[in-house]
This record gives sequence, structure tokens and C-alpha cells, in this order.
Amino acid sequence: MIIPALDLIDGTVVRLHQGDYGKQRDYGNDPLPRLQDYAAQGAEVLHLV
Repeated sequence: MIIPALDLIDGTVVRLHQGDYGKQRDYGNDPLPRLQDYAAQGAEVLHLV
């Protein structure tokens, strides 16, 4: 089973490159579209960080 992760920092959806805060990519401040994308791709569970 693959469990997708959704990382939030100060309410912003982000992706950290190998956990490095200096290499942070922002995906906006609304996590709902990302959650819906994961669900549409078949995810039944999510790891929220």
C-alpha cells in the first residue's frame, strides 16, 4: 500500500526536498484540492504532516 503524504507549514501545502526547509516548494494555502487529487487517484488514506 502506498500512502500519500500532505505536508503543511503555517497553513501552506508544501513539499520539502529530502526534509530541507531551504528547498521548499509551495502548493498554495488550500489543502482541499490536493486531498481531492489524491482521492481521485484512488487514495483511501493520507499521512498528514
